[in-house]
Amino acid sequence: MAGANPILVIKFGTASITRPTGEPDQAVIAEIARQVSTLHPSYRIILVSSGAVGAGKSRIPDYRGTLTQRKAAAAVGNPLLIGLYAQHFLPYHISIAQSLCERQHFANRHQFLQLKNTYEELWRCGIIPIVNENDVVSDRELKFSDNDELATLIATGFGAEALMLCTSVGGLMDESGRIVREVTHVKDVFRWVRTDKSSLGLGGMASKLTFTKLATRMGIRVVIFGMNEPDGIIRALRLETGTVFWPQQSTLSARSRWLGSGGLVAGLLRIDEGAVRALQNRRSLLAVGILEVEGEFEAGELVEIFNPNQEMVAVARSRETSRSIVSNLKTVNFEVANANDIVLL
Repeated sequence: MAGANPILVIKFGTASITRPTGEPDQAVIAEIARQVSTLHPSYRIILVSSGAVGAGKSRIPDYRGTLTQRKAAAAVGNPLLIGLYAQHFLPYHISIAQSLCERQHFANRHQFLQLKNTYEELWRCGIIPIVNENDVVSDRELKFSDNDELATLIATGFGAEALMLCTSVGGLMDESGRIVREVTHVKDVFRWVRTDKSSLGLGGMASKLTFTKLATRMGIRVVIFGMNEPDGIIRALRLETGTVFWPQQSTLSARSRWLGSGGLVAGLLRIDEGAVRALQNRRSLLAVGILEVEGEFEAGELVEIFNPNQEMVAVARSRETSRSIVSNLKTVNFEVANANDIVLL
């Protein structure tokens, strides 16, 4: 039964599936379809694919890459890109579906469950959802939008067995330019990250490592791999190529995974050591333990919680607005987040 199969999320960045001009590379998409078709019987698969802007920008006269033009290019490119995927999956008798997501779909528990139920129905029918951010209606600049984050939100929220991130370089490289085969602690490898990135993509290795750190904390194995060698997807899943990041042990419930993914983080709370110990003992967060409040958020929104050493220790759903918290920092027993709404990381 498909429902019993583990969930596999595979993300393809713009540079991985396009030519230098930005047009989709049909040979790569055909190879994705071939390899994914062999995995299809054993996994519930979600593909997260960039490339819509590149696919559509040639249809926009005088294209200069402005925000509005990028939105227009995405509107044109999304059906073109999904059409290519449908064309190349057809020989394997696999239907695909398009899913354009917005961050609010992950911030609201009810909407998130609706999304999950839809994917479950698609899997039941043997259909593979192909996901992209809904750039056309995104209310923020696209350069802040990152499908590495979208893939991670899906993987952590759904409890995927593995998250695979495709990159043009084929894995994480050390200072000598060699691919690191395995990583146990993500924080130890940030020093190898270069700041340059593809002119076509919006993310980079730093982005991948940031979200890899979150996914491994949630108990998900992450593999960074490339399509530049035979059977790149299949061999990476077998840990024969690319870089594997081993997960930490996690016993989080589905609701806690959803909370911990930080679907739409609205603010940040910096707390003292006493409050950190209280959270570790599964106590609620009180205002008296908060050192600093950043951002403006409403009651019910998600916030990240940092210790005095600037390390993120938890994600929580706030019971109060940021304004109310600031006004009550000295108030005794003023509960900011209930223990049931806090996920330790």
